[in-house]
Amino acid sequence: MSIFSRVIAPALLAAVYCAGSPAAHAQATSPVAEQASEDTWNSIKGDIFKNRPIGDGTGLVALDAPRRAEDSALVPIGMRVTLNDDDKRRLRSLTLVIDENPAPVAGTFTIGPHAGVTEISTRVRVNSYSYVRLIAELSDGKLYGVKAYVKASGGCSAPAASNADATSSALGQMKFRTFRSEAGALPEAQLMLRHPQNSGLQMDQLTRLYIPPFFIDNLKIWQGDDVVVSMDGGIAISEDPNIRFNYRSNGAASFRVEAVDTSKHIFRDEWTIEKSML
Repeated sequence: MSIFSRVIAPALLAAVYCAGSPAAHAQATSPVAEQASEDTWNSIKGDIFKNRPIGDGTGLVALDAPRRAEDSALVPIGMRVTLNDDDKRRLRSLTLVIDENPAPVAGTFTIGPHAGVTEISTRVRVNSYSYVRLIAELSDGKLYGVKAYVKASGGCSAPAASNADATSSALGQMKFRTFRSEAGALPEAQLMLRHPQNSGLQMDQLTRLYIPPFFIDNLKIWQGDDVVVSMDGGIAISEDPNIRFNYRSNGAASFRVEAVDTSKHIFRDEWTIEKSML
């Protein structure tokens, strides 16, 4: 059973049900709700990670997040794993969890076996003051986690920044950029994808009805025939997903992308890599 079925869908239904209740509003705005707490994490981590132990990732895993978000619907997140030169393990996956979001699992990024990815950045929605957690799985199967406390509110219910008609006409359009590596560093690439990423908690200002969830739930990026990264996403990935990552060049002449949303639309594109980037 997918993370969406086990965690996201039930939480989303509950959030929509109680979104307008005075009790829910009072809890979200009370001083107690603004204090850091491990209660939510302790109640969800067993389901998300199947009760596997999670070690302290300090010094191994790094999470870059603002202490106070300028825009709760576009919170920049940087994820990084640093392994020593003599450490033969590789990064297998990164899972981003936002404790107090209606659907806590923002996304899981699975790394291809030959991709060499150690850094990923993206943008997320944060719905209330919350710990944001990054859990890295290494090739030996062990999990390591770190956390950052982010002050933000209303990110999941914030209205879309783009006009609905304009978004519909550009749905699935992609841009892809590659960046030359600095001395001793891996090259980087960036994918930008047009999609409203409706969370199910946003209200249509004309009908006063909730807009149904509609978001990218799976995305794959290949370098030639090798998978670089695969994302299983949720409602917390911001409107118009933007993913930047480093990678190890395998000499392939192109990158290609396939994205699937919750309405089963499939978006594909391919780009030639400049020879200077190989």
